[in-house]
Amino acid sequence: MSREVSASARRIADVLLEECGRTYAAEAGIRLRDTPQPLYQLLVLSHLLSARIRAPVAVAAARALFAHGMRTPRRMADATWQQRVDALGEGGYRRYDERTSTQLGEGAHLVLDVWKGDLRRLRAEADGDGGALRAGLRRVRGIGPAGADIFVREVQTIWPEMGFLAGAKALQGAERLGLPTSPGRLSEVARDRDGAAFAAALVRAALDREIVETVREAARRRK
Repeated sequence: MSREVSASARRIADVLLEECGRTYAAEAGIRLRDTPQPLYQLLVLSHLLSARIRAPVAVAAARALFAHGMRTPRRMADATWQQRVDALGEGGYRRYDERTSTQLGEGAHLVLDVWKGDLRRLRAEADGDGGALRAGLRRVRGIGPAGADIFVREVQTIWPEMGFLAGAKALQGAERLGLPTSPGRLSEVARDRDGAAFAAALVRAALDREIVETVREAARRRK
């Protein structure tokens, strides 16, 4: 990246973080730490965000599940199918609520059986291998490639061993903003920034053209 392009990219990144540099975990009320409960909450959120449904609805559904006490795999597994359906519906997650309720129950049981309810065990198994981490996540019912990418993208600040991780949707946002679209070059723009917040902001740019226009105009005014 040339010095001129780098300066432009950094201005765009600065404005982007100011405008929408908030992780989806934070939006869902998850105080993300390297402890079992918030990691499991992030897994649930990643599951909900990966469906073909608007992100604000997925976030609202996660908040509703957590408000009804389903913040750990044990509490999720112990909840009835109908309790999970009702909480999802309360958050507006009605299109996939019945199937998702089943998947959340089965996924909770797997997390308990395989990792004793603690996703840090999965991290230890992966040992810094992003592919192994994603493969482990995909063992959970309802977590496909998109859900695994979301989890890894959001957890990177507290699990930093794999470096900056953007994912396909964030790269789409980078392209719209005129930022580098190769992961290596984009990681240079992300350097010294909160990688999870930056990646989430790029995703928001991919989903909302108004964000792109606002950020690019504000960045131009800073020249």
